[in-house]
Amino acid sequence: MQKDAYTLILEAIEGGTYRPGDRLVESELAERLGVSRTPVREALQRLETQSMLTRDGRSLIVASLDHNQLAELYVVRAELEGLAARLAAKHATEEEIRVLEDMIDEDRAHLSDPEALSRANRRFHKQIHLASHNRYLVQQLGLVHRSMALLATTSLAAEGRGEAALAEHDAIVSAIANGDEIGAQTALRAHISKAFETRLKLDAASQRRESDA
Repeated sequence: MQKDAYTLILEAIEGGTYRPGDRLVESELAERLGVSRTPVREALQRLETQSMLTRDGRSLIVASLDHNQLAELYVVRAELEGLAARLAAKHATEEEIRVLEDMIDEDRAHLSDPEALSRANRRFHKQIHLASHNRYLVQQLGLVHRSMALLATTSLAAEGRGEAALAEHDAIVSAIANGDEIGAQTALRAHISKAFETRLKLDAASQRRESDA
């Protein structure tokens, strides 16, 4: 019961059902999940210790990341994702490479829907993690991507970013397919760097709109 409640709440945060700043009420969650309040309470406590939730008085809300936390997260993400790509270039099977190539082709259908493209993007990166064939790296990247759920928007919402991201994905997979470990690592690091730059521009534009309102 506890695991089920934890997993369902976490998936709701990762899927955008609950966004940064949203208040999570124990009784409402218990009713929604069809469980007693005890496993929900324990799940919320666990998510709080993982910094997915934070206190607002006596209430728990979905946490958000400030500028410094965002920068730190992207530094770690670039290094770990780059390592995953390098290991994938060394260890990925032909089937894993084919799956990555198919994902890129399928994801083009989502270019007009940033949220759908964002979900597809997470699946693509997860596939690279798995292709690294390093269980400990996969675990650490899972923690990093869990924290990515605390971002209120996706960088793929920026004009032209979706097309650029898919072109970057193509370069990453080409390097992996060719067994180019350094090329794959470099391509993925550059991909994360571009995503971070785009997110900073989106955040700056959002702040300007708020100040003008």
